[in-house]
Amino acid sequence: MKLVVPYNYIPEQFSNHEKFFDLWKPVLQSGEFTLGPFVENFENKFASYIGSKFCIAVNNGTDALILSLKAAGIGPGDEIITPSNSFYATTGAIVAVGAIPVFSDVDSRYQIEISGMKTLLTKKTKAILPVHWAGASPDMLQIIEFARQQDLLVIEDACMAIGGKLHGKSPGTFGDLGAYSMHPLKTLNVAGDGGMVVTNNEALYLWMKKFRNHGMTNRNEIEFWGVNMRIQPLQAVIANYFLDYVDGFVSIRNTNASYLDNLLNDLERYLQIPNRLNHNLETFSLYMILASERDNLIKYLIHHGVEAKIHYPTPLHLQPAAQKLGLNKRALPVAEKQARELLTIPIHQYLKFSQLDYVSQLIHTFYQNECR
Repeated sequence: MKLVVPYNYIPEQFSNHEKFFDLWKPVLQSGEFTLGPFVENFENKFASYIGSKFCIAVNNGTDALILSLKAAGIGPGDEIITPSNSFYATTGAIVAVGAIPVFSDVDSRYQIEISGMKTLLTKKTKAILPVHWAGASPDMLQIIEFARQQDLLVIEDACMAIGGKLHGKSPGTFGDLGAYSMHPLKTLNVAGDGGMVVTNNEALYLWMKKFRNHGMTNRNEIEFWGVNMRIQPLQAVIANYFLDYVDGFVSIRNTNASYLDNLLNDLERYLQIPNRLNHNLETFSLYMILASERDNLIKYLIHHGVEAKIHYPTPLHLQPAAQKLGLNKRALPVAEKQARELLTIPIHQYLKFSQLDYVSQLIHTFYQNECR
């Protein structure tokens, strides 16, 4: 079947490739291939856009999370509370620094469940790592209040949330550090991988700036042992360009999501659309709903040319890697139920209403035939 509603929009976004070659010419002519002014320009622009004092650009979102955790002094034996329904990188970063992920259940909006999160506190708890999952946001005000009461750090996984707002602030700017991703299918992408960390803490910023570049203070000296987490200048200039378009992309995604919400509202017997909060501008990096007969529905959609996906069919606490570490064997019923029923539908800025109409028609037809 011909693909009618694609999930991957990258070929369309980069269709005018000559334009990006022109952006790269100054980099190629300068020979500034390692950090330098092109990276600094982007870091300054992103910090201003996001509303933070400092920004460190790195290889990818995973590095951004690892760098955040290391800058916060988190290491072996420290427990980090985090939701169980994120991408692997969230927990992978915790494990990479030797810390212990403590998985929390989630709420009906796929965000960390606050009351349950509070019960996970132990003497070993060092930080909370909430995720702005799918580009929506958890209740960061409650999380920050609880963290401050308990003297805990807050490191935000805002990898899907560039361009979003929560109470008028950018996700990733509520806690001590915020990590972002510029993976090809994020709202800000760079013809490859990229990531950033933001903070208002100058001491953390200066440490991260050195650590992402081997711990170097100059060409001939290192202050401590670091690693290479540097973003490439070629990616930085692409990021600099697309940052001007992020708000527009997010606006279109919200329009598309609202349109599809309205088309599917009459199927509440079969579908659960999460509550959309007025104080939370979502980026809709993922448009997710819960669907009865999910596995059959996704096969039906794919068969008819809709590139639907599942994010993800197995929550983190049930992954083989978690089981090998003996992590959190207790049940997390909401995350587990959502994993069985989650369905992701394309909603990106290059879709037309006619394509969303087609998706709606297919879903209505499916339930009329399968569940009558």
